[in-house]
Amino acid sequence: MKLTFLGSGTSQGIPVIGCKCTVCASDNSKDKRLRSSVLVENDEDIFTIDAGPDFRQQLLRENVNKLSAILITHGHKDHIGGLDDVRAFNYLQKKPMDIWADKSAIESIKKEFHYAFKKNKYPGLPSFNIHTINTKYIEIGSTKVTPIPLLHHKLEVKAFRIKDLSYITDANYIPEESYRLLEGSNVLIINALRKEKHVSHFNLKEALMVIERIKPQKAYITHISHLMGLHNEVIKELPKNVFFAYDGLTIDF
Repeated sequence: MKLTFLGSGTSQGIPVIGCKCTVCASDNSKDKRLRSSVLVENDEDIFTIDAGPDFRQQLLRENVNKLSAILITHGHKDHIGGLDDVRAFNYLQKKPMDIWADKSAIESIKKEFHYAFKKNKYPGLPSFNIHTINTKYIEIGSTKVTPIPLLHHKLEVKAFRIKDLSYITDANYIPEESYRLLEGSNVLIINALRKEKHVSHFNLKEALMVIERIKPQKAYITHISHLMGLHNEVIKELPKNVFFAYDGLTIDF
């Protein structure tokens, strides 16, 4: 199986208009991060986790011409804002796009894209086949995905585990029962917004503490803001098995 980081940043991670900080001014492509999302490929099963405002740009960059489904971690705009762009796949694949989300995220999707849910909708609008996450695992073709509940401040969000890889974004608290579902992950992807503490995201120190507890063979930091610092500088501070993700990075698992 293969995972590609479509984006490894956040709305605070993309270059800021008028900002002259060292990160925004960096000419290193690894400091230029689009909103966090990943593409998972398992033979014919090709799906993404999240679809933020940069979704179309990300899919074009990776030459994605087939998409089986989209899993949603939560309903914030930077994780669902690109769902309108599934209309291209509706046209190519001649069917609605399967979307997996919890009840809260579904409410956000229906509010944000209200026009796609009208009984007599305008031709060519995006078409969704919405599935509520309320089971122990999700099946996308032959691929099983385990949803894992976490907290993003007071909002429940979903992590996802695929085989021995676990993907966490926009979280700052992991319940004990969720730690049990994360045990044995050989690859862990986890958010860290910045070095300073944040009300709803892990900071770098907290993410490293989670990594130390789960003990994956490899861990990748994602959802990185420009406040974290320069890629080539901060990676020097990381343990040997921990890496900063960057847009376009591909890993096999």
